[in-house]
Formats: sequence, C-alpha cells, structure tokens
Amino acid sequence: MKHATIARNYAQALFAAGEAKGEVERFGDLMDAVAGAVQADSRIAIVLDSPRVAKTVKADLLERALGDAAPAEFVRFLQAVVRRGRQGLLGEISQAYQELVDRRLNRVHAGVVVAREADERLQQQMTERLTQALRKEVRAHFRTDPGILGGVVVRVGDRVYDGSVRRRLAVLKRRMLTGE
Repeated sequence: MKHATIARNYAQALFAAGEAKGEVERFGDLMDAVAGAVQADSRIAIVLDSPRVAKTVKADLLERALGDAAPAEFVRFLQAVVRRGRQGLLGEISQAYQELVDRRLNRVHAGVVVAREADERLQQQMTERLTQALRKEVRAHFRTDPGILGGVVVRVGDRVYDGSVRRRLAVLKRRMLTGE
C-alpha cells in the first residue's frame, strides 16, 4: 500500500509537468518505455539499483540515454526518482500515470472476450457500441475463449457484463430446475 501511494504521488508530479508542457500522452508513452526497458533489461535495473554507482553517474546516464528522445522536464523527473532511490517503483509510477491520463481523457479500458476471433470491423463496431453505452472513450482489449460458446463478456474495471451463451444456458438450467 505504501509503495502504491508513493508511486501515485510521483505519477501526479509527472502528470502536472506533462500538463504544463502540453504533452501528457507523450510523457505517458515515455514513462511506459522507460519502465519497460528497466523491466526487460536487467543490466539497466542493476545499474540504477546499485549503491556502487554514484547518483550523479546515474543521472548522467539517464540524460545521455534520453536527452534527444525526451523533454528535459521528463529527464529531470527520472533523475529525481533515481536520486531519491525510487527507481524500483518505475513500473508502478507508469501504471499510476496511465490511470491519471485515462481519467483526464475520459477513457476506460475494457477486456472483451469473444468465442471466436473477431475481425477488425467487428472489433471496431463493438468498441464504438461500448463507447456509446459507457459514454467514455473505450480502449478494448480482445481475446478469445471458446468456452463462452457465443456472445460476449466485457470487463470494465471491476464490473463484468456477461452476455455469453454459457451464462444464458446456466440461467435457463437454473430456471428449469427451480421451476421459475
């Protein structure tokens, strides 16, 4: 819980810097890239975590690595994270930052489960309908599960909308057994 609060505080600081610069989404993309790079390459994590590498050297490495690709405010933010020994929270900071961006842009992520692979046109139609129903921009993430038999199951946050054939059959079975 403590780490989540710290990560959220850092994310809010970065978000404020991104807003001031007018580059909220770009800062999010950069944060995702940095967090992904640290997670993917253990050498980066080792250097950033090592007490044997001076904080000034770490700051210089970050500036050289990101200098041309990222705004100075973003690089300074990362340097401050490392200077305070919070580099282990980069993934959590990135996730908290994306939540702030989604909230600001009135956007939600939806997990959509279908029985068979949905083509591009069907995915777009489903995304548009979800956007209309939820009154928010929907970023749909599709996956298939033949076990639902047909229909669709949508998860948005902690809410599940189950329109699957499997659920309908279970409801029908329950009604038949209870005599409803």
